[in-house]
Amino acid sequence: MTKVGISPRLLHPQPDARGVFTKLLHYVEDGIAQWLLSRDALLFVLPLSDRAADYAKALDGLVLQGGADISPLAYGEQPLKPEWQGDPLRDGYEIELVRAFIKAEKPVLGICRGAQMINVALGGSLHQDIPAHRSDDYDQHAHDVRLEPGSGLARLYGETGPRRVVSIHHQAIKRLAAGLQVEARADDGVIEAIRGTQGSYLCAVQWHPEFHGGRDGFLDGGLLLGEFLEAARK
Repeated sequence: MTKVGISPRLLHPQPDARGVFTKLLHYVEDGIAQWLLSRDALLFVLPLSDRAADYAKALDGLVLQGGADISPLAYGEQPLKPEWQGDPLRDGYEIELVRAFIKAEKPVLGICRGAQMINVALGGSLHQDIPAHRSDDYDQHAHDVRLEPGSGLARLYGETGPRRVVSIHHQAIKRLAAGLQVEARADDGVIEAIRGTQGSYLCAVQWHPEFHGGRDGFLDGGLLLGEFLEAARK
């Protein structure tokens, strides 16, 4: 069975909290957990540690899930607003994980924040705010993307678009890191998917395939999951 590691979201101690909320919590959103477990895979949450290289050696692949903003400090900028300072603790850890799994030639799949993180870990930068892509609708917020002709996603899905996705974010890839190529864009040109051009499997989407399910008209997230797991089994 394929052993997949997932980097956790972090919930930091809350002001005036009591009980468990006075502690740092590691968690996984159920939607992405169940999506990954829908195939022949075992899922392992990777708590904060200095063992990124050991995780990469022991597991078959890595998934980066969505969550908090990435701190602009991670790509050499200052936050334009205090509320965009992100989570530097999670950032540093995930950068180590991405680099460790790439070095070990193990597949990496990024979802939403995970796409941004892969770009930052490899030396790229982000737009700190894309107002047109913000939404409070969460898993109900949808828009079209167009797959780049000749891209891996275009070959996987058999057409270039437009294709409907659930995508909720206000940060987005700005300067693309070396070794990555654009796989899909929104109608306004914002990058919505990337893929590594060399080495082991590396792919990331700005949208949430785990929210698509069997919804008519939405891009089938199962094809992307199958591609990642196939690479992990190899």
